Amino acid sequence: MPTVEERLLRLETGHAVRACMHRYMALCDALDLHTPIDELAALFCRDALWTGKGARYAKSFGAYRGREAIKAMLASYMKEPAHFAMNAHFLTSELITVAEDLGSATGSWLMLQTSTFQRGGAHLNAARLTVEFRPEEGRWRMARFETENIFSRPVDTWQDAALLPVPEQ
Repeated sequence: MPTVEERLLRLETGHAVRACMHRYMALCDALDLHTPIDELAALFCRDALWTGKGARYAKSFGAYRGREAIKAMLASYMKEPAHFAMNAHFLTSELITVAEDLGSATGSWLMLQTSTFQRGGAHLNAARLTVEFRPEEGRWRMARFETENIFSRPVDTWQDAALLPVPEQ
C-alpha cells in the first residue's frame, strides 16, 4: 500500500502535469509576436519529441526532436500579422497516470481547437493528445507530445455582429 507521502507526490505530480499542459495551451491560444517563446519552449524537455500522428497531422505538422527544434516550429507561427486572429483550445476527457516510480507521467486529453485566421477563414479541429511528462531541472516538462487528428473542417465564421439572444427583461 502506498504511503501518505507517495500518495501526496502522485497528487502533486498530477497537478504539475496539468499546470504544464494548461500553460502550453494558454500560450498557444495567443501565439503571436508577443508570445514568450523561451517560456513556451521551456515547457519541453531538452530531448522532447513533438509529433503529428495520422495521415492528416503527420503531413501538416510532421515531427520535431529536441527543445530547440520544437521552439523553431512554434516560432514559425509568430508572424506579423499573426497567423491566428483567434485561437482557442478546449481540453476534456483528461486522464493522468503517474508511473509507479514517480519518475514520469502520461496524460491524455481530447482537444477541440477553434481558429480564425488573419488571412480569412476559420477551422474546427478535434484531436487526441497523448503527452508524456518527466521532471527535468526541478520541474515537470513534456517529454513527448503527440497530437492525432480526429476530424478537421473549415467553418464560415466564429464571430457574428448579431446580438446574443437573451430572455426579455
